[in-house]
Amino acid sequence: MRKIAISMLLGGSLVLSALPAAYAAAEEFDIDPQHSNVVFLIDHLGYSRMVGRFNDFSGDFTFDEANYGTAKVSFAVKTESVDTRHPKRDDHLRSPDFFNAKEFPAMTFRSTRVEKNGDRTAKLIGEVTLLGVTRPVTLDVRFNKRAEHPLPAYNKVMVAGFSARGKVKRSDFGMKYALPGVGDEIELIIEVEGHRKK
Repeated sequence: MRKIAISMLLGGSLVLSALPAAYAAAEEFDIDPQHSNVVFLIDHLGYSRMVGRFNDFSGDFTFDEANYGTAKVSFAVKTESVDTRHPKRDDHLRSPDFFNAKEFPAMTFRSTRVEKNGDRTAKLIGEVTLLGVTRPVTLDVRFNKRAEHPLPAYNKVMVAGFSARGKVKRSDFGMKYALPGVGDEIELIIEVEGHRKK
């Protein structure tokens, strides 16, 4: 009986000691803006969907390949960096009619939870703040790869990459100019590479 009790105690200790190790497996990454993209598509008068992007953004994330549920993401986009390859239109998009970049220079995303739904996929649930308004958003995320960078110049830095897709309605944030001619629903296409923090 004593042997069984000792065995159970040791077994329990092993389980408890394993918990911090699993937690410690989560790694922190800084987003690499040179190899990441934030792109959006929006309907233009029913003829086509206009494609735009943001050129200035930053953020970081925590990720454990064995436990998606522990992932956390924080992301900030400078609204003045909007780019649709048309300078006059971009100036209008920076104006109070749209992003109001002077008063609200950043659009942010912060995750609240992650729900794994496939071998390498998950729902990333969080909150977007735009024009001073915060609304929930869900992104469909695919984990692409985690490995040391193969190029010597990167000194074997660990890199993790993801693809994310989602949709938001701009009217939910008070951006109602030119509705319904210019679409309300915005499709988001996000490609991210992150370098593990030292």
